[in-house]
Amino acid sequence: MSTRVSGPQSPVIESRDELVAYLETGSKPEAQWAIGTEHEKFGFNVKDRSPVPYLGERGIAALLEAHHKRFGWEPIREDGNIIALSCLDCPKGGAISLEPGGQLELSGAPLATIHETEEELRQHLSQVGEVARELGIGFLGLGFSPKWTLDETPLMPKERYRIMMRYMPKRGGHGLDMMFRTATVQVNMDFSDEADMVKKLRVGLALQPVVTALFANSPFTDGKPNGFQSYRAEMWRDTDPDRTGMLPFAFEDGMGFERYVDYALGVPMYFVYRDGRYIDVAGASFRDFMAGKLAALPGVRATMNDWVDHLTTLFPEVRLKRFLEMRGADAGQFRELLALPALWAGLLYDKTALDGASDLIANWTAKERQAMRDAVPRLGLATPFRDRTLRHVAREMLTLAQDGLKRRARLSDSGEDETRALKRLWEILEDGQSPADELLTAYRGPWQGNIDRLFETQAL
Repeated sequence: MSTRVSGPQSPVIESRDELVAYLETGSKPEAQWAIGTEHEKFGFNVKDRSPVPYLGERGIAALLEAHHKRFGWEPIREDGNIIALSCLDCPKGGAISLEPGGQLELSGAPLATIHETEEELRQHLSQVGEVARELGIGFLGLGFSPKWTLDETPLMPKERYRIMMRYMPKRGGHGLDMMFRTATVQVNMDFSDEADMVKKLRVGLALQPVVTALFANSPFTDGKPNGFQSYRAEMWRDTDPDRTGMLPFAFEDGMGFERYVDYALGVPMYFVYRDGRYIDVAGASFRDFMAGKLAALPGVRATMNDWVDHLTTLFPEVRLKRFLEMRGADAGQFRELLALPALWAGLLYDKTALDGASDLIANWTAKERQAMRDAVPRLGLATPFRDRTLRHVAREMLTLAQDGLKRRARLSDSGEDETRALKRLWEILEDGQSPADELLTAYRGPWQGNIDRLFETQAL
């Protein structure tokens, strides 16, 4: 989730057209398209498998401070507390930030190839792992906290999270579980113009349940199997319906930047950031804010920075900012973290593959897309679709992506193309076993029902 940094206020928004123009400025020529990968992980105390608190000699704050001192990443603080690290000028940099329950997130830099993404991922896990080991901290790549209750999960000192905590229970039954106990990996992808954006958005939305099934990796809750492949995805089904979901309007005639702006303007606000602090305006209208009519800030009008903040509080399965965020996958192991950007690059950055994916989903109805989304958290690849299952659809999708990567022909120093990053997904399809299935097999077999074995065998 985004971390705001104090600075000069941007100009006041004068019209809705400026909001549309902001999104449109994300359009880039194909030569400038990049791949940005964001991934979260749960920290745990190696000694007793407990969650890592923010404070203390072996806490999250200590880890961030140690990373800053050793590797030079610049700290970002809120009320004196270190809440993020930034290294925007690093070739494989980006930002390290905290999710509400202490999940550590790398927001990777925009990179040209999957080979660079692999280097960035290895560098990040190496650096974080180095300082974490000295503090007795380990990390898990899973979609849902496997052992700790909501009450046992720590709260990070970020005021925007406190505002969301107060509002979330009013608009869904699992918003707090989503905030504190889920972890994801997502990929940020570029577009060339409005038509390209719409095509990629539609493909991304329609195929997101298939991706959820392939990357399903959250079968445990409170130390026991929960009956789901992706419990993370299930949590999102009961989280603030105003700002989540499959965006059926995106498939209607006339879809474009303006239509997304109208959707975003209809989503209630969470907060306003002024003078280094967050002001709770949860439930207020951004349109009223543009007109200076917020009850909490009478006469104060929205700026473009406020619009950017507001866009980060929308959580559909694919989110539009000045790029597209693919948001459907559980966090996972190294090979899965690398496979997701490879999958989307193959599908969206090759014209033939994108055309093929668009043809694949062309006659899927809104009802069918939603039915997939509703069933996939529990059924995963076995989710029925027409006369087959999502495992069959996933095979078609993966074939398109692999062929797209071959045509991209981005070679590593050793002469390999990007398709090698998809090998893990082919293994999943061949066996019909998602990461969640593999965990459940281990739990019922060699782990003998002991969830602590997961921390020993699945640490990043």
